[in-house]
Amino acid sequence: MQEQIRLLRDLLYGRKTEKNRVDTTEQPTLFDEAEVTGVLEEATAEKEITIPAHKRKTGRKPLPKDLPREEIIHDLSEEEKQCSCGSELSRIGEEVSEKLDIVPAKVKVIRHIRYKYACKSCEGVESEEGAVKTAPLPAQIIPQGIATPGLLSHILISKFADALPFYRQETQFARIGVELSRATMSNWAIQIGNRFKPLIILLHQEILSGPVVNADETTVQVMKEPDRENTSKSYMWVFFGGAREKPGVIYEYHPTRAGDVAKGFLSGYSGYVQTDGYSGYNFIEGSKDIVHIGCWAHARRKFMDVKRAMSNGKAGSADVALNYIRKLYQIESEAATAEMMPEQIYELRQEKALPVTKEFKSWLDNRMPFTPPKGLLGKAMDYTLKRWKSLVRYLDNGILRPDNNLAENAIRPFVVGRKNWLFSGHPRGAKASAAIYSLIETAKANNLEPCSYLRHLLEN
Repeated sequence: MQEQIRLLRDLLYGRKTEKNRVDTTEQPTLFDEAEVTGVLEEATAEKEITIPAHKRKTGRKPLPKDLPREEIIHDLSEEEKQCSCGSELSRIGEEVSEKLDIVPAKVKVIRHIRYKYACKSCEGVESEEGAVKTAPLPAQIIPQGIATPGLLSHILISKFADALPFYRQETQFARIGVELSRATMSNWAIQIGNRFKPLIILLHQEILSGPVVNADETTVQVMKEPDRENTSKSYMWVFFGGAREKPGVIYEYHPTRAGDVAKGFLSGYSGYVQTDGYSGYNFIEGSKDIVHIGCWAHARRKFMDVKRAMSNGKAGSADVALNYIRKLYQIESEAATAEMMPEQIYELRQEKALPVTKEFKSWLDNRMPFTPPKGLLGKAMDYTLKRWKSLVRYLDNGILRPDNNLAENAIRPFVVGRKNWLFSGHPRGAKASAAIYSLIETAKANNLEPCSYLRHLLEN
């Protein structure tokens, strides 16, 4: 109970970062003194890094060259251009300083004028083609609506990329003299989500064509779900995958967290799937075509909870485990710094990471029988040992990562938005949101400017 209280206090008032700081000033716990002291000395030795001398950069960064420029000329008066000797001063150069200005959002009305034609000679005579011809109206993303691709992309990016709910946008539009209700914007978003379905199908195919799929899920509250209370908990699933140079992201809304959701998405897939330790992904272990990869970030998080719950920040077994995991990530950092190819990463892991995992596994096996199973440390060890095979499988291929952070990073924008708009008003809205989030996050994953990308889709 004291453990739980300390952990809850730390979650409320402590540092939010998961970075581990080894404190060598505290006395280790009695039974862990020898092994902890050795680990801490090793960790301290590893931290002795020499930083080369460098020059501090001064001055601000130049403004982007692609921004439009407006030049304002400042000149001397005619009197000031006269020298004290009576001669006229000659201009020998100029000094330029740039300031950044912004033009507030402006709206305009685009009038589509279609000319009509009729044949005066055929007036009163019936014709198969009709008496009057009118120039056709260009295809509209929302037929008979006032919204243009520019307006729609602005509204969708504001909500799904910048986490600005429709009711706040309604207020913003009112400030510039435009009456645009949140209900109208919501209706447009649902229509756009439906129109994007063919693209989502293609994106799904692209994700399943890649060697690795990362999966994760988070909660969402959805109103007016059939046969469910408005307070019921629903889920937004995210799948990240596809070609490494052109990744894709798909969100899927479902009322349930059952593993059938991931199983249905991955139907026909062959390759690697990386997830956290949620039991809904256990079906992957029995698949012949899919190899399940675990997440070291989640295992590490369990031991961080132990450290947070420790009294007075004393070092203990959790620090030993965290140090082993830290070594694994130091090897990954080494590979990233050297910009290694997958084959080189594989060789590096076999040389350096494999011995670390073996030593860590031996330590867990020896320590587990002497650890209370219901304590935080016992739960952390049990979590890691039960998922050990999936945790170390990333060593088998250089294209794999030790954690599921790609999926967690992809789902983070949704979590940030959820803090602002709180819930979806209807399952149709949740499905539309999933489609729009999918395309926006895919654009961002491919270094595309999402507003321009959405506008291109809506125009074409």
